[in-house]
Amino acid sequence: MTSRLEPGEQAPAFDLPDDAGGTVALRDFAGRKVIVYFYPAAMTPGCTKQACDFSESLDSLKKDGYEVVGISKDTPAKLAKFREHDHLTIPLLSDEDLSVHNAYGAWGEKKLYGKTVEGVIRSTFVVDEEGKVSHAFYNVKATGHVAKLRRDLGLAD
Repeated sequence: MTSRLEPGEQAPAFDLPDDAGGTVALRDFAGRKVIVYFYPAAMTPGCTKQACDFSESLDSLKKDGYEVVGISKDTPAKLAKFREHDHLTIPLLSDEDLSVHNAYGAWGEKKLYGKTVEGVIRSTFVVDEEGKVSHAFYNVKATGHVAKLRRDLGLAD
């Protein structure tokens, strides 16, 4: 079982391919706050709802000083289709080997329809300007997550 991150810990570095053919690294956000969220699979109902919520909230989150990136195990090509199909505005990153999922504790045992399975644990992390985890949320719900996150961060809706 991968250990979970706690507030105050250094956020694990990453350098991942994005849906547009580039790469995005955590160090790209140095000096800024970034919301890093992990989701199970592009183009599924819950993940679509969550990605659309983040995209629709991106301007207001940026005004409040936050960037957003979404990470899944999907290929960059599938992420590009996801972006295009749902008009997403947040960067979507591919972690096919699950190394970043594991580093953040976003992969492991979970309950799915009453059975214990291994898979993506829907999780969200807020990384501060110094690269430290300020908030770590595991087993989040896709629907209503962005509104709850804004409340947890003390941001107006």
